[in-house]
Amino acid sequence: MLAVLKGLWARRRALGLYGLLLLGGWFLGDLLKDLTVPEMRPMNEPMIHWILMTAFVAFVILAAIPFVPGAEIGFALLLLFGGQVAPLVYLGMVGALILSFVIARLLPAAVFAHLLAWLGLAKAADFVAKLESIPPTERIETLSTVIPSNLGRRLIDHRHLLLAVALNTPGNSLLGGGGGLAFIAGASRLYSFWLYLVVVLCAVAPVPLFFYFV
Repeated sequence: MLAVLKGLWARRRALGLYGLLLLGGWFLGDLLKDLTVPEMRPMNEPMIHWILMTAFVAFVILAAIPFVPGAEIGFALLLLFGGQVAPLVYLGMVGALILSFVIARLLPAAVFAHLLAWLGLAKAADFVAKLESIPPTERIETLSTVIPSNLGRRLIDHRHLLLAVALNTPGNSLLGGGGGLAFIAGASRLYSFWLYLVVVLCAVAPVPLFFYFV
């Protein structure tokens, strides 16, 4: 028991940051939902178009932020406007996941290593720094040595399918939501952009398609 408490204390910064991100994401999502989901009232067509475009831009930005429940905002838009906005919601969610992925890919690995070290995760920081010096073609093998079990190897080999499932799993906000998962995928450097794009295009499609055809 004492060892567990010591381990938690050593990772207090990581646990504290995780809690703040989780609470902050939900708070920000609720706070800004009014900007993306307008109040129902009579309005002319230009006003509707302006509201939809504003909601679209806000939706893309919100959904790209880790721990912000952007999917719930998209779902609210679908419930409010119906299938006619399904293509817009689909493009917005895809755009948000691409934005988060690209930002993470552009950040140097040293940034993540320093952050992990500051959080008290020294082993993870060392591993990230080491992984950056390894050619992309050899990173999968390196990860396999860290997760030697057959299950770990299968998860790595089927990482694209795993990402698609995670994006559609209820409660994935605990892992950062869609924006957080996309950010992790980009930061890991284990996903090529085009394969990642295919995964996102397929994973995001079911709910908008349902509203579009129902």
